[in-house]
Amino acid sequence: MRMNRARRTAALLALIPLLARCAPSSIPAYAPERAAAPTRHVIVISIDGLRADAIEASGATNLQRMMREGAYSLDARTIMPSRTLPSHTSMITGVSPEVHGITWNDEQVDAQGRVRVSTMFDMADSAHLRTAAFFGKAKFRHLIHPDAPDEAEAPRGLEIVLAPQMTQNVIHYLRFHQPDLLFVHIPDPDIAGHSTGWMGTPYRWAVRRADAAVEQIRRAAVERFGGDVVMIITADHGGRGRDHGTDALEDVRIPWITWGAAVQPGELPTGIRTMDTAATALWLLGVPVPARWEGRPVAQAYRAAPAATPAGAAPAGAATQ
Repeated sequence: MRMNRARRTAALLALIPLLARCAPSSIPAYAPERAAAPTRHVIVISIDGLRADAIEASGATNLQRMMREGAYSLDARTIMPSRTLPSHTSMITGVSPEVHGITWNDEQVDAQGRVRVSTMFDMADSAHLRTAAFFGKAKFRHLIHPDAPDEAEAPRGLEIVLAPQMTQNVIHYLRFHQPDLLFVHIPDPDIAGHSTGWMGTPYRWAVRRADAAVEQIRRAAVERFGGDVVMIITADHGGRGRDHGTDALEDVRIPWITWGAAVQPGELPTGIRTMDTAATALWLLGVPVPARWEGRPVAQAYRAAPAATPAGAAPAGAATQ
């Protein structure tokens, strides 16, 4: 785990006299004006390799209930290449691979470094919000910046953190912390898909394990936050046979589900993209969405509408798209 916010703040305060002797006008600062927010806490859960049609086919009853109680689309789209690391990078940066630059799909932190654009964790951190992320694969280390998320866990090498252990880690964290923005990655369906094939029996079992993990995290979050929380459950890609990465519909169509007291229940229109997830998370917390982002808040999914959408930008899934 990294240095927590209190220790980091103390360290920064200790540097103030030194910075005062430097040229302060040369140090850029970003402290956005937060809008009225419909919720104080957002949890984004990405189920790696979850095809939209697998929710019903696998008997993922918890996700189906969250769809009935919340807002959803089973026709959202990921990016090309529809691979885990590029797709997740777009999911948390709000921009396409042409902008964020991550097109590879393995751990190359030493050679390639961290993602070179701002993530939703950076933007939330600049608004003085607390952020945390739990990743199931080592390749996600590309997405961890020195200062954001405040707390981050990711395995190393070939280690993978599967749903049962991931659930325990997240629930344990929530017992002692109250993050404003929490991201959780569950890798099980993708592992099963590559091993035995998408939509086969082991894959459907893996989807049900992920479904159970989502429910346990949901209950822990409701208890911790008193119900003042919005969850977004989505995926980075689908799959067919034992692989993915093409522009085939089975690869690029993903679910996008949101649940919580601020949600306006119902099926959402087409046009939602994976880049919209980061924009929606910030918007829900009252943090201005960068105008340079391609992602836009899925505003129609919620009862409240804080004015955090960039001027002239249509919400995600709007009729203009």
